[in-house]
Amino acid sequence: MSDPSRPSTARVATLAELPALLASAPHRPLFLAGSIAVLLSMAWWAVELTWMRFGLAGWPQPSIPPGWAHAMLIQYGLFPLFMFGFLLTVFPRWLGRPDLPWTRYVPVAGCVFGGYVLANVGLLDLAWLLKLGIAVMLAGYLIGVWTLATVLRASTAERKGHARSCLAALSLGSLGLAVFLAYLFGAPADCALLAIKLGTYGLLLPIYFTVMHRMLPFFSGNVVTGYKVVRPDWSLPVVWVLLLAHLLLEWRGVLGWLWLADVPLAVVFAWHALTWQPWKAMRPGLLAVVHLAFAWLPVAFVLYAVQDVVYAASGHLILGRAPLHALGIGFFGSMLVAMVTRVTQGHSGRPLQMGAVAWLCFALLQAVALLRIRAELGGDVYLWLVIAAYGWLLAFLPWVLRSAWIYLTPRADGKPG
Repeated sequence: MSDPSRPSTARVATLAELPALLASAPHRPLFLAGSIAVLLSMAWWAVELTWMRFGLAGWPQPSIPPGWAHAMLIQYGLFPLFMFGFLLTVFPRWLGRPDLPWTRYVPVAGCVFGGYVLANVGLLDLAWLLKLGIAVMLAGYLIGVWTLATVLRASTAERKGHARSCLAALSLGSLGLAVFLAYLFGAPADCALLAIKLGTYGLLLPIYFTVMHRMLPFFSGNVVTGYKVVRPDWSLPVVWVLLLAHLLLEWRGVLGWLWLADVPLAVVFAWHALTWQPWKAMRPGLLAVVHLAFAWLPVAFVLYAVQDVVYAASGHLILGRAPLHALGIGFFGSMLVAMVTRVTQGHSGRPLQMGAVAWLCFALLQAVALLRIRAELGGDVYLWLVIAAYGWLLAFLPWVLRSAWIYLTPRADGKPG
C-alpha cells in the first residue's frame, strides 16, 4: 500500500484540460504569466542594453525613453502579476470569506498579462500598441481592485489593516497606470515620472512590506520553538507616511530633503529585520530565504540615506541608482523567489522545500544584485549593466521552467486547485 502522506507523481494535463486547470486557482494563471514576464521583461532590456553598449543594426527603439519603459513594465507588469495571484488567493482567507470563483480572477490575469504582452511588443517602435497595452493593463488592475474591495466590504473580520494597506497600494498602482497612459496621449513628462515613482513607493514597496509584516513573523512562529511574534500596529502607517513623503520629494526633485524620509525608513526597516530574529530562522530553507531577502530592504534604505545625507551636505549625488536596484533586484527580486517558491510548493501538493533549482536562482540573484550595484561605481557602466541583465536571465531560467511546469500540471497530491 502506498504512503498517503507522500505526494503522488503529478501527471501532465492534456491540452483540453489546461483551461480548466489554469482557472482552478488564482495563483495558477497569474503566477504562470508572471514567470513568463520574468524572462520577457529582462530579455527586452538585455537586448536594449546590448544595443546601447555594442550596437545592434536595425534594433527598433521605443517611442518613449527606454529607461521609462523598463521601469514601467517591470513595476506594473512583472511583479504585480505575482502580487495579484497572491492577494486574490489570500484576501478571502485573511478576511474570513469564501474563495473567489474563477470568473473573478481570470479576467484580471487575462487583462494584466495580455496588456503587458501588447505593451512589450509596442516597445518595438509601435506606439499605438504600447498605448493599447497600458490601457488593457489598467482595465485588469481596476477589475482586480474592485474584486478585492468587494471581499473587504463583505468581511466582518475585526482586523483588516493588512488588507486595507494592500488595497490602497493597488489603487495607487491603478492611478500610476492611468497617469502614464495620459502621458502616452500627450500629457507632460512629469506624469511619466510620477507613474514611475508611484510604482516603486506607492505600489510595490507598500505591498511587499505589508505582506511581510503579516506573514514573516507568522512563518517563523510556526517553525521556531519559543519564537516571539512581533507585529507592531504602528509600523504600517509610519512606513506609509514616510514612503509617500519620499515619493513626493523625489518626484518634485527636492533631493536635499529626502533624508527626512529615508533615514527613518532605514531605521524602521532595520528594526523589523532584527526584531524578527533571522538568526533563529535559518532552517528550513524556505524560511531562511524570506529573512535573507528581507535583509535587502534595510540595506537599500541605508544606501538611500547615505546618498541623501551626502547630497544635502555637498550637493553631490553619489551611488546613482545603486539604492534603487538594491531595492528592486535585492529585495523585490529575492523576495519574489522566496514567496513564490513557497506558494508554488504548498499549493501544488509538494513538500515545503526550496529545492536545488530555487536555491540556485536565489544565490545567483544575489550576485546579480551586487553586479547591478557595482555598475553604479564607475568604469564601463554599460558593460556591467549588460552583464547584470543577462545574469538575471541566467538566474531565473531554470526556476521559471520548473515553476511553469508545475502550474501546467495537476497537483501532485491529487487534490483540486
